[in-house]
Amino acid sequence: MRYVISLALVMAALWLGLSGLFKPVILALGVASVALAAWLSWRMDVIGVEHNPGLFSWRLPVYWAWLVWQIVVANLDVARAVFNPRGHIHQRVLRVPAKQSRELTRVTYANSITLTPGTVSLRLEGNEIVVHALTRAGAEGVLSGEMGDRVCWLEDQSK
Repeated sequence: MRYVISLALVMAALWLGLSGLFKPVILALGVASVALAAWLSWRMDVIGVEHNPGLFSWRLPVYWAWLVWQIVVANLDVARAVFNPRGHIHQRVLRVPAKQSRELTRVTYANSITLTPGTVSLRLEGNEIVVHALTRAGAEGVLSGEMGDRVCWLEDQSK
């Protein structure tokens, strides 16, 4: 039951943060939608120890801030490649180790790679992610392992 409550609290906070509306009708609809989503998640048995929304505690917003910065930097790199394709586009398909111990955090790592412009996770195979990188900087960023280390930190796992 605590997982359902933590899911409802995370969804309510996200909903309030994204909507920014505090009118009674809108708040009532928000409460109803959060309650329905939490109930459906419980009925479908998709939340639990492995999928606990409170699993990452304070580390998740810190990681998101870092990821947003990586997205900004990668956007500039892709923009440079668009305006000068001959000098900056160097496509590669890479295999990157996923050192995370949980399936959830390996998926988080693969999704973070895809969210970063210029890189796409093609496949998650066990403890390895196949990645397409558009530029050298994108490939070097993925190969450096910094994002993987950050996701390990997110799950509170030592390097």
